[in-house]
Amino acid sequence: MKLLVLIGGGVAVVGLFLLATASADTALFARHYPLLLAVNAALAALLAALVVIQLVLLARRHRARVFGARLTLRLLARFAALAVVPGVIVYTVSVLFLARSIESWFDVKVDAALEGGIHLGQQVMDQMSIELQSKARAIASDLAERAPAPPAAQLERLRAQLGVEEAVVVSASGRLIASAAQDVARLVPELPTNQALRQARLARAYSAVDAAVGRPLALRVVVPVDWPGEMRFLQLRHSVPPLFAQSAEAVEGAYRDYRELAISREGLKNIYIVTLTFALLMALFIAVAAAATQSGLLAEPLANLAQATQAVARGDFSRRAPVTSRDELGVLTESFNSMTRQLEDAHRGMEANRLALEGAKVRLESILANLSAGVLVFDHELALSISNHGAAAILGGELEAFAAQMHAHFSAQGDASWQLELQLKGTGKTLHARGARLPQATGGGAVVVFDDITRLIQAQRATAWAEVARRLAHEIKNPLTPIQLSAERLEMKLGERLSREDADILRRATETIVHQVSALKAMVDDFRDYARMPAPEPAPLDLNALVRQVLALYENSSVPIAKHLAEGLPAVWADGAQIRQVIHNLVQNAQDALETQAQRGAAPSIEVRTELSGDRVRLAVSDNGAGFPAELMARIFEPYVTTKPRGTGLGLAIVKKIVDEHHGAVTIENRPSRGASVSVLLPLAKAA
Repeated sequence: MKLLVLIGGGVAVVGLFLLATASADTALFARHYPLLLAVNAALAALLAALVVIQLVLLARRHRARVFGARLTLRLLARFAALAVVPGVIVYTVSVLFLARSIESWFDVKVDAALEGGIHLGQQVMDQMSIELQSKARAIASDLAERAPAPPAAQLERLRAQLGVEEAVVVSASGRLIASAAQDVARLVPELPTNQALRQARLARAYSAVDAAVGRPLALRVVVPVDWPGEMRFLQLRHSVPPLFAQSAEAVEGAYRDYRELAISREGLKNIYIVTLTFALLMALFIAVAAAATQSGLLAEPLANLAQATQAVARGDFSRRAPVTSRDELGVLTESFNSMTRQLEDAHRGMEANRLALEGAKVRLESILANLSAGVLVFDHELALSISNHGAAAILGGELEAFAAQMHAHFSAQGDASWQLELQLKGTGKTLHARGARLPQATGGGAVVVFDDITRLIQAQRATAWAEVARRLAHEIKNPLTPIQLSAERLEMKLGERLSREDADILRRATETIVHQVSALKAMVDDFRDYARMPAPEPAPLDLNALVRQVLALYENSSVPIAKHLAEGLPAVWADGAQIRQVIHNLVQNAQDALETQAQRGAAPSIEVRTELSGDRVRLAVSDNGAGFPAELMARIFEPYVTTKPRGTGLGLAIVKKIVDEHHGAVTIENRPSRGASVSVLLPLAKAA
């Protein structure tokens, strides 16, 4: 908009200057005054339209309550008042002065014949210009079709063929490319002006009459040439016939003389009034347009600051207000930009800290999620706030009860750190827990880290029992054989010497000694087997086939054994001899649990089942006996823990040891209806 105002103002000044010159010079006025009058009228209309557009845009901004619109409107009103009021005063004084000063000294009428001659000459010139344009377009079309051949030879041929005096091809910037002229003595042709090239580019043709002083009258035509890859222009110049030129100049001279004589007093007065009116209108329009532009320029830095401030309020600190001046507004804008840069740096640092905290939080959550140990975090009021997957896996349904127990322990211990070992009532698991208070700088609270040490304690106990078994087997078995032999020798030596009654007593005592020694030997053998169990030698094993072989030995058993073996069961990776011992122990334990079942009236039964469970094979032995006592569930796999009046309690301990060495798992449970079930999970051979 500013550029339009500058261009319009410059053109208006030139138009007013020409109009004023025509008003003062009668000959010049006679030739160009109508054209200048029309040009100035058009310029005045364009400036008026420009002012209207600016006012409409300003009104829209004012209705939209755009920041700076009110200030722009106020400045515009003041600038316009400063320009309009003096202009109106000067215009009024000038019109009154001209109306009273100019006297009429000519009173003649316009001769229509001269005007007809002028118009006829113009029509002939227009017709010649049209013909020259047609030739120019023909030459341009021929040059475009023969591109990219050198245009010099073609241009000379086409010029001579169409009878044109001079032909020139120039680039879009006005640089000479090729030329051809009838006058070979002329080395440098006259090139088209930038205005002619601009008009030829916009209107696809430019035509003008060259009427330079001392040179013949000539027609000039410029048309574009559609050259591949770039725009070029073709200029044709052709002189007007000398006779026609002389006649036209004679008619124009006569018309000019007549106009000089025909101007009357009122006409001269009107000329000056019109000139003054156009001068005033253009000055006012330019002043108002310049006022609107300058008002916008003054309000623009404030509007930029307002927009940047709104962007900062929305959190966008990258917005910078452009510095358009070096005055106080420019200093204010630079200060604002400096402030936003500092805010952006601070925001970037805060964002980096936030991302670092989030990364640390994600990392901590990932660590907690992958910890096998349980972690509980309490807030400053000792309410549970965070628990990881390890805590849920260890505690199960006892999480809330355990958290309440830890709350009570923290309350009792105060700020001191502590550690303890406790046993869960529901599952019988043994836990080792450590608690500590969190710093008050981070919000306070407490954290408890605990782990399930049930397997560790079981392993320690198993190791201890293995050592006890080894020592017992070593210390007890050696004297058992001499005791048995001594008792048998006493019976053999003294039996015939004693009375019958004493001999019976001796025999019964000897039998008791022998039976008890045999029982002790069997117990020692069990301890020896538990302590000195060889390492397994695993290989692919058909578990179903092994179960059928073992159960074939129990076909004559008093307790029926039901088999439910899964079809297509994959092979397991196990030692056949040790797994055979596992099956024997589990079936024997089930039979021992059902010894008193027949006396109670219920039909005893044992069920052996195999099935695929994920990436393992499950072997389950179930019975409908009395089940395991709840108080022994947590220690049932320990040596010498048994529910039978007779027995060492090593059966399940041996089973547990064999399964652990096979990297399997063994579990026990009391069935919902009646009885117990022992499940063994063994790895697949393909997985191993």
